[in-house]
Amino acid sequence: MSNAVDSLLGILNLEQLEHNLFRGLSPKEGWQRVFGGQVIGQALVAAYRTVPSERTNHSLHGYFLRAGDPEVPIIYEVDRIRDGGSFTTRRVVAIQHGQAIFSMAASFQVREDGLNHQIEMPQVPQPEDLPSEEDLKEKFIEHAPEPVRKYFQRKRPIELRPVELERYFSKKPFPAKQNVWVRATAPLPDDPRMHQCVLSYASDMTLLDTALHVHGLSVFDPSVQVASLDHAMWFHSDFRADDWLLYTQDSPATMGGRAFTRGLLYTREGKLVASTSQEGLMRERTK
Repeated sequence: MSNAVDSLLGILNLEQLEHNLFRGLSPKEGWQRVFGGQVIGQALVAAYRTVPSERTNHSLHGYFLRAGDPEVPIIYEVDRIRDGGSFTTRRVVAIQHGQAIFSMAASFQVREDGLNHQIEMPQVPQPEDLPSEEDLKEKFIEHAPEPVRKYFQRKRPIELRPVELERYFSKKPFPAKQNVWVRATAPLPDDPRMHQCVLSYASDMTLLDTALHVHGLSVFDPSVQVASLDHAMWFHSDFRADDWLLYTQDSPATMGGRAFTRGLLYTREGKLVASTSQEGLMRERTK
């Protein structure tokens, strides 16, 4: 598992080409398009390379414009929009084949104290009480559909432990809410900025699943076309992405060929550390 995390850290370690210009690579995993979380994470790294070290990201808002080509490097161009007394604003555009594939605005803040409140974490089983991915491979992988089997057989840098595992092995409809424990599969460097970048990578996982499960569908179902359209994230507090975080998600609506989803990320002690929202394409294919 540490090799998979080392690979992820290598993917996030962008090459600087010029002032405000960076290059990122994709893993050779046979995907037809670049994983959206990778582009979010790399874009955040590119922005961080231009931001003073005492400022951390508190929000990012991105749009997926075109499918990324995993065979071609991605160029990240950073626009230093503003450096204020408390906040720094950056715009990042990811480019392939001379065209923008992703655009992100991100804001960074000097740390400060203030009023505090949060929504309480739901009561769910702890990750140790749920099957690990290795347990799932031993028990279910032989009976899983071919796309699911290929997906789980890869060594991955992020481990997911759904509280309701049945969602991923059933075609029946489920409520528009789910809880998934998530963490990196090996220790990460202590730099809190890197933990934000890794969590932004992981945050693109399972959100659209929450909407699909309402209709008895999955991302592997050939009858539906699924893709992330946009992604927003807010960081509330420090955390470690190599410790278990509960990703509690819901999908308020699916309409017009689009699904809207939201997520909250808690430490196992119940501290809310990040929030997400995403709209995705969820289009029924016509035969």
